[in-house]
Amino acid sequence: MNSVESDALEPTRDELVGLSLGAKLIRLIPVYGLLILMVGLILLFSILLPNTFPTVLNLRAIISDKAIIAILSLAAMIPMVAGRIDLTVGYGIVLWHILAISLQTLYGIPWPIACVIVLALGAFTGLLNGFLVEIAKIDAFIATLGTGTVLYALALWHTGGRQVVGVLPQGFYDLNGTFVFGLPITGFYVLAITVALWLVLEYTPIGRYLYAIGANPKAAELNGIPTRKFVVGAFITSGTMTALAGVLLASKLRIGQASVGLEFLLPALVGAFLGSTTIKPGRVNVWGTIVGVVILAVGISGIQQFGGSFWVEPMFNGLTLLIAIGIAGYAQRKKGAAHK
Repeated sequence: MNSVESDALEPTRDELVGLSLGAKLIRLIPVYGLLILMVGLILLFSILLPNTFPTVLNLRAIISDKAIIAILSLAAMIPMVAGRIDLTVGYGIVLWHILAISLQTLYGIPWPIACVIVLALGAFTGLLNGFLVEIAKIDAFIATLGTGTVLYALALWHTGGRQVVGVLPQGFYDLNGTFVFGLPITGFYVLAITVALWLVLEYTPIGRYLYAIGANPKAAELNGIPTRKFVVGAFITSGTMTALAGVLLASKLRIGQASVGLEFLLPALVGAFLGSTTIKPGRVNVWGTIVGVVILAVGISGIQQFGGSFWVEPMFNGLTLLIAIGIAGYAQRKKGAAHK
């Protein structure tokens, strides 16, 4: 059951041949418009806030603050490629960051083993989501909302509404706190994951199969693609990446609490939906997702430096999500009209 359609609208070289410069720009603006907006925002805030925005300190703060959201956006993006949606990215991180700490502080498990356990549980949750969607034929939105709510309830039960605190090994702190070339190591995690996903989705049969399933699952099945296996695999990958984000959040916060984590759901989905409006508009894609996350990071950072109140971030995220969904819907309608 498709919750999100995956298709692309980027022009081919043949379509651009013979067009005037103005016509080419009009044809390419929907493809790179969001990227141009990102660069424009960076330049605008750099001019308006020359002493605070275009600084290494601000870059470090943005990377440190948004790297986990970027990982969650990429996690949410993977099922979207196959035409599904995974809401557990916002709920699972609550339980996973708590477990990453409590397995060490309450049960004395070494931090590398604790991290592996959390990653395995994340993968199992993805497997469960895949079965609910592909075997039980429950709509992905409903299935993952239900699974996510259960995970959140387990987090509340496990903590009893209290914080999970304790002294953790330095090696665990270093997962998030290390700096490489003067920048937070989490930025390099995001870069490595982004490049890996880009290579898989754009240059391997796995990526072509997932996009084919997202565009038309029935046609994919008729062409011999095992849709069930690939969709379940997409959910497993998403669940594992969500667990990784939980581990990094635990290393960053150094405490576990059920009140932390749910605020990541909206920006993660915003980043993934924005990713379907640029680079390859009408199709969820890796670099588009990263551009979407950077748009959020730059916009919120600039507004806050202008003295924006605490409610600015959720307001910005919500409005951006509505705009992204509207643009994506328009792109899909345009694609459908072009095929008629």
